Amino acid sequence: MSLPLLRVAACQAEAVAGDVAGNVATASRLVARAGGEGAGLAVLPELFLPGYDITGLGADTGRDIDAATVESDSRLDPLRAACRDDRVVALVGASVRRQEGRRLSVLLVDDTGAVGVAYDKQHLSGDEHSVFTPGEHGAVVDVGGWPVGLGVCYDGCFPEHARAAAIAGALVYACPAAYVAGGEHRRDLYYRARAIDNGMYVVVAGLVGPCGDRAFSGGSAVLDPEGRVVVQAGEDREAVLVADLDADLVAATRGLHPMLADLEA
Repeated sequence: MSLPLLRVAACQAEAVAGDVAGNVATASRLVARAGGEGAGLAVLPELFLPGYDITGLGADTGRDIDAATVESDSRLDPLRAACRDDRVVALVGASVRRQEGRRLSVLLVDDTGAVGVAYDKQHLSGDEHSVFTPGEHGAVVDVGGWPVGLGVCYDGCFPEHARAAAIAGALVYACPAAYVAGGEHRRDLYYRARAIDNGMYVVVAGLVGPCGDRAFSGGSAVLDPEGRVVVQAGEDREAVLVADLDADLVAATRGLHPMLADLEA
């Protein structure tokens, strides 16, 4: 594969429930850190902009980012500026209102500062069903020539979800996440399995610390196509993890372990 290396950053931090402006400021700072280390892609946690507080989100409809205004929402201006100034594409979790329902989404802020909704979570977990409508399809986006499949947290528990992204051409599976403390073993096992299942990189960015009525366990990581840890954060502090992804390693791994090709044959 004749692709340049892609330097990615898995960004882990606390989010404050209901404080979109404050969380945008944190996201902007993380993106600037990632850009300062040469990353072209920064992945931030699930529901990072409003904070992962399902009770609060359900009670106060004014806390989400409205899909009708997401492209011009002034609260996102600091994040736009960070992506533009540091030449970083950011993926960040948000709550977005659609005509057909509220979605638990991933926003893509490109390196010109343009913002759009890249993906809506397809597999909702627990009380997320009380607030959100599931997304209807997967997504693969282009970042520096790299096809990047998108998932959100619980999506990564379903082998078929990452497999669909791989079949669609993804070489990396990027997952904003929010794992509640106590689920560390499952969190790590799921994403390592998705990497080795498909011979592709996995980038997972998790919330850490308290938000709303829950505490989150971090564990952000970059995993190689064999499911091995390239870098991983702890469970109790902010982190920006940077790693270089090599498309030739994806090709070599898929050649050695051709499950994806054999499934399609």
